[in-house]
Amino acid sequence: MKAPAISLQRIYEGTGPDEAYKALVDRMWPRGLRRADLGLDEWARDIAPSAELCKWFGHVDERWDEFRQRYNAELAAPEQQARMSALLQAAGKRPLTLLYGARNTEHNQAVALREALLAHARKGGGRAA
Repeated sequence: MKAPAISLQRIYEGTGPDEAYKALVDRMWPRGLRRADLGLDEWARDIAPSAELCKWFGHVDERWDEFRQRYNAELAAPEQQARMSALLQAAGKRPLTLLYGARNTEHNQAVALREALLAHARKGGGRAA
C-alpha cells in the first residue's frame, strides 16, 4: 500500500495547503484562534494523547522517547485504531495535514501521531492507495 502524504503544521503558523485535509489533533482548542477562521475539516481531539499523558510529558524533551511509547500504547487500543482508520479515510486521496499548537516542532503529539498513522496505513488500516 502506498504511504499517505501526511504533513505537520503548527496551527499558529497557518493551516497548510488548501487542497489538504486539515485535522487539528490537540485535545484542547488553541488559545486565541477562532474555528471559523481556520477552515478545518476536522477537530480530532479524541485521537490526541490522554490528558494525564500530556500533563506527564509537559513537552520536556528528556521524556520524548517515553512519551512516544506511552502514546503508541494508547493508540493501540481498538477505539484508537478505528479513529486512525477514520481519519485516513476522511482524508481520502487528499494529503493529510495534522495541525497542532505546541511550540516544539520536533517533540509533540502530532509527530508521534504521524508515525503511528503511517504505520497503521502500512498495515492496511485506513485509506486505499
